[in-house]
Amino acid sequence: MLLLNVTASAGVPLSVTFDSPVDYLIFIFHIVFATTAVLVAGPVAVAILATRSLRQQNRFLFMLNTSVCDTLVGFSAYYLGLFDVQEGYPSRNGTYNILPALLGVNLMTFLFAQFDRYLAVCHPFFYSRYITRRVVISVNACCWFYNYCQTIFLIFVPLSIAQQVFAFSVASLQVIVLTKVIMTIKLYVVARSQLARDPPGADRESKRESLRIIIFVVVIFLVLWGPAFVNIVTKFVTGRGVTFRNDATNPRTIMARLNAVCTPSVYIWASPALREALLRTVWGRVCPRCRTR
Repeated sequence: MLLLNVTASAGVPLSVTFDSPVDYLIFIFHIVFATTAVLVAGPVAVAILATRSLRQQNRFLFMLNTSVCDTLVGFSAYYLGLFDVQEGYPSRNGTYNILPALLGVNLMTFLFAQFDRYLAVCHPFFYSRYITRRVVISVNACCWFYNYCQTIFLIFVPLSIAQQVFAFSVASLQVIVLTKVIMTIKLYVVARSQLARDPPGADRESKRESLRIIIFVVVIFLVLWGPAFVNIVTKFVTGRGVTFRNDATNPRTIMARLNAVCTPSVYIWASPALREALLRTVWGRVCPRCRTR
């Protein structure tokens, strides 16, 4: 509450006026969501960083990148969800799109992870030779570099140029989303045909697990992020769209942020190796009884 009082006194009002029970529900929801995202995604990132066997696998490096991003999304929700913030054009009490850009990092990471899994299953010899750990780390770093270079660029250029770059970004976004849909369908087909021909063993189970994770994660991402994407495209094409008082009361924005909880939850559910690492490095330290279960 001290943080809320300090920020409100600094000139940034709260996201709701508390004139109705719905306002209280919205405010409590954002507190619960932000805390849940940090407590779910954060331990996943810690477990991967603390476990050498996971860090050596390319698929867990993509999980690490999205989990770090989701943890930051959770922290950002304490500001974007609790205070009167409107990002975009025009902005009100915004962060120059620095915090919303985290969703862009996730979007690009998922896309590269899909290509990574496709190459691992369909072209294993090429993958083992050229898609090294250094390449995957570089790709993950590029996701951050590209998004935040663009964000910083938009801060310093005139508004007219920023709007043109934003229009180009919307067009690129459509291409990325379409590519993700196509790759998801292709990965599903690959999972049914290619893996059926592989001999039984740990390698096939690892591929099956990684494909299951990426397909589930991307489908959930597209479902939750889809309404916001449709609204962005509608505003860009027709100049019309549904507007809300701020980002905290915008259901499309809220749905997009829910990926910060859903994505690491899918990782935990679908990966026994990650659950074991969490139990040993995080949960077991917080609750010693968990180690014996």
